[in-house]
Amino acid sequence: MSEVASTTWRMLAQRTGGRELPRGLDAAWDAAAGMAQRLLPRTARFLRRADVVLDHEEHFATMTAAKLRAAGEEFHDIFRLGRNTSEDLLRAFAMIREVAARQIGLKAYRVQVAGALALHAGCIVEMATGEGKTLAATMPATVAGWCGKGCHVITVNDYLAKRDAEEMGQIYRFCGLKVDYIDQETPPPKRREAYHANITYCTNKEVTADYLRDRLAMGRLRGLSSSLLAHIADGNQSGTDRVVQRGLNYAIIDEADSVLVDEGVTPLIISGQAPNAEQVQAFQQAAGIAGQMLGDVHYRVNHKYREVNLTKAGKTFAAELTSQLGGIWAGQRRTEELIVQALTAREMFLLDKQYVIQDDKVVIVDDFTGRLMPDREWRDGLHQAVSAKENVEVQPPKDTYARMSFQRFFRMYRRLSGMTGTAVEASGEFWQFYHTPVVVVPTNKPCIRKQLPSRVYATQAAKWRAVIDEISRTHERGQPLLVGTRSVRDSEKISVMLTELGLEHVVLNAVRHAEEAQIVAQAGQPGRITVATNMAGRGTDIKLGRGVADLGGLYVLATDRQESGRIDRQLAGRAGRMGDPGMACRFVSLEDDLPKRYAIKMARFLRKRHRGGDETPRDIAGPLTRRLFNRAQRRAEHTAFKQRRAVLRTDHWLDEYLGFAGIER
Repeated sequence: MSEVASTTWRMLAQRTGGRELPRGLDAAWDAAAGMAQRLLPRTARFLRRADVVLDHEEHFATMTAAKLRAAGEEFHDIFRLGRNTSEDLLRAFAMIREVAARQIGLKAYRVQVAGALALHAGCIVEMATGEGKTLAATMPATVAGWCGKGCHVITVNDYLAKRDAEEMGQIYRFCGLKVDYIDQETPPPKRREAYHANITYCTNKEVTADYLRDRLAMGRLRGLSSSLLAHIADGNQSGTDRVVQRGLNYAIIDEADSVLVDEGVTPLIISGQAPNAEQVQAFQQAAGIAGQMLGDVHYRVNHKYREVNLTKAGKTFAAELTSQLGGIWAGQRRTEELIVQALTAREMFLLDKQYVIQDDKVVIVDDFTGRLMPDREWRDGLHQAVSAKENVEVQPPKDTYARMSFQRFFRMYRRLSGMTGTAVEASGEFWQFYHTPVVVVPTNKPCIRKQLPSRVYATQAAKWRAVIDEISRTHERGQPLLVGTRSVRDSEKISVMLTELGLEHVVLNAVRHAEEAQIVAQAGQPGRITVATNMAGRGTDIKLGRGVADLGGLYVLATDRQESGRIDRQLAGRAGRMGDPGMACRFVSLEDDLPKRYAIKMARFLRKRHRGGDETPRDIAGPLTRRLFNRAQRRAEHTAFKQRRAVLRTDHWLDEYLGFAGIER
């Protein structure tokens, strides 16, 4: 009975966890507090404390395995009972550091220990690519495991969750802890077992989906007393037996900027089938009607806000074409909604960019990672509209049973921390949404990567010619290249051009995660050309092959500028890891999506100024082009921030006004 009470209360007591975003003067005060937090010398403090941890090295290094294991048992008791002091924490970190050295052959550097201390303190830690974030996380995770309330280590895909749980599990087991992982194939009984381990590795999608399924299983039960009474009265019929999680105590999030910021706006939805043949036919009819409409005559496209609006002529034209259809088409408003949706699918969603066709189905491509998302669909009929456009099978929209954004979910944890290679740009957002300060940890060795000036071209055609020329010249020297693209379509375009020149290369765009890691890990071998979408092997080390350092190291060539400066920096960070040499350069054009969407007038002016030159690519980089791309990127980041804030406020509104029951306190 106590197990049911513990499981139910810990989960349900946090149903409305996370405060609502402040407004007015409260928002100004909160922002000022965030700025004050950023001024605190946290990095220096954590480095000083790391020195104390290293001072204990000799004490634990001289212990036998049996004594070291006994020390772990002692720490387990101290932290479980909550009798630990600050000194106990530093000694515990030193002990875990020694265990890692013996079990997996890796001893954390001073900067890794500082990062681990920052994680334990509830910070978002910026550590450069290759600096050992996975190892650093084992120290706070072990301490959290000793406390006995569970620790979730969140990764970006199933492959990394399994890999890290298996590789780091040797450390945890030596310290007397149980570690497990969850992937999309894990059955419910095994999930419950995994969540009851001391440390659980899983993805943001799996942990959020399990929380929503638990809420559905609990039904109207929204508090400890009602859950206990239901269990007493109904036993296993109450729904408490189907709950797999035991609460949201502490989360350490790997690639925190991707999970909490980039994907934070994404709602995770639990849905079910809702057959509707009439709706399916309507989507197909709408696609046919949209194909007859003319841009700027019947509709206008706003690329910045990704909107399509019918003109007066378009509304009249739509009414004429649908007047005899009846059914769903009888209402003017519904008619216009269906046609706008079909036009949006045609104008804004492009094959091999936002989606691909696989097994006669539309499969979404993640904008930030380039990975396929076969288990997701666009909402509000958009997925059906895209399917109808591509003449593949149209499935009826599903009924939504539960939904929650990742932002809303992760704010519910009692303690939250994260690590990533790029966090500074989003420090204000991390504070406003999660109240987690950002700590930048220096590299163990100085970064000697050469950041070459961006090259700008008037047209995309000129840019692609320049990219291929640069790849050819670099390949002749034997220097390896990692070519980063924004979409599957761009990666395939480069592949075709390289094949025509007879240049051997590897293309990485939305394949299985295990293959992704293996391909990216080999990107530093001599003469190797790797073409990848934005995923670019986050979480995978790229080690340089023999003689590559003398050639300048790995060359990262970006073929676009992203809508977030963090993603640009993340890609460049694949080169020059752990003090290795490396170089990075960005090739962009005035016809790229970023300037066309967020700096329309200035981009148009510069295109007129630099007409021609497609046959002989000419770099037109200068103060004006630099200002253009910087302004466009800032606008894109601000627009995305406003969207994320709106999603979070919508979540609060839904929870407040559409909840089935209040919380028992």
